[in-house]
Amino acid sequence: MLTMYGIPNCDTIKKAKKWLETQGIEYQFHDYRKDGIDEGMVSQFCQKFGWEAVLNKRGTTYRQLSDEQKNTLNEQSAQALLIEQPAMIKRPILLSDSVSLIGFKAAEYEAHLS
Repeated sequence: MLTMYGIPNCDTIKKAKKWLETQGIEYQFHDYRKDGIDEGMVSQFCQKFGWEAVLNKRGTTYRQLSDEQKNTLNEQSAQALLIEQPAMIKRPILLSDSVSLIGFKAAEYEAHLS
């Protein structure tokens, strides 16, 4: 089963959901806020994509970090922040046994899911 990870009010999540629904692709949605997130999930995301790719540097939560926090980020500190502040995880993350995608690009979804 394909699982989409994210937060429901995110515009990128809405676009990705709409694309999947238009294509008739079934998925389940994992809401970080309702369903939670733990160290194992964050570690899995970082192993699959690299912690720099998982960390959403465009979001408000990241921009509110102090310069010291941003300048001293490493894999360990980033993972701790991602668990504490799941809004800093790039969205959406799509996982199944055969699919690992991060972010939303229609062409990428088309290539991997059609």
